[in-house]
Amino acid sequence: MRSFWLAVGFLTVFPVPRLGEVREGEMKAASAFYPAAGYLIGAVLALVAWLTAGLPDGLQGALLLAVWLACTGMLHLDGLLDSADALLAMKPPAQRLRILGDVYLGSFAFGVGFVVLLLKWQLLATGPSPWLLLALPAMVRFALLLPMNLFPAARPEGLGAKSREGRIIPAFLLALPALLAFPSVGLAAVAAILGLAYWAAGRLGGGLSGDVYGMLVELGELVGLLVAVVWL
Repeated sequence: MRSFWLAVGFLTVFPVPRLGEVREGEMKAASAFYPAAGYLIGAVLALVAWLTAGLPDGLQGALLLAVWLACTGMLHLDGLLDSADALLAMKPPAQRLRILGDVYLGSFAFGVGFVVLLLKWQLLATGPSPWLLLALPAMVRFALLLPMNLFPAARPEGLGAKSREGRIIPAFLLALPALLAFPSVGLAAVAAILGLAYWAAGRLGGGLSGDVYGMLVELGELVGLLVAVVWL
């Protein structure tokens, strides 16, 4: 169960047992349980959606968004903001990598972050199915393993590099119920994540970083919600 708890501790703020020092290769093994961490996030979202069903749509959407951000400790949102500043900068790849490591946020981060949160709130305000909210985080966290295996690490010393070459097959089996329940949403999330990863790798000289992984999760969830609202 250590790999499971590592995945939960890394991707969420949920309490986990004391795990001590993370050893070489353990983060790769933990990636097999990324969809399981997604199901935990989704279960909280589904419960909140059920409990707030009688509230005005905008208020329910805002509460769902707040809970979603809280469950992840804003880990993926942080990656989105850092990635926006770096990837949208009119700089060569080496300078974009330096921007990724900058702790300060620029105008691209604020603009992209505002638009993404606004869109996510609006989509959540439409009242998506609790079953979709349960499934979507798991599907997206499985889809993340595809670019993690396809593209090299942009910075070999980063945490993202330690999580690369994740365990796709067991993660796929965990995510399979969600993918079968919402195939169009899953396909859209996978396509969006792969397309964005290809674009980001081109902007960073061929590789991806942990911040970009966070961006891919945020935008994959956004695309999944959009497809669910439009098509389902």
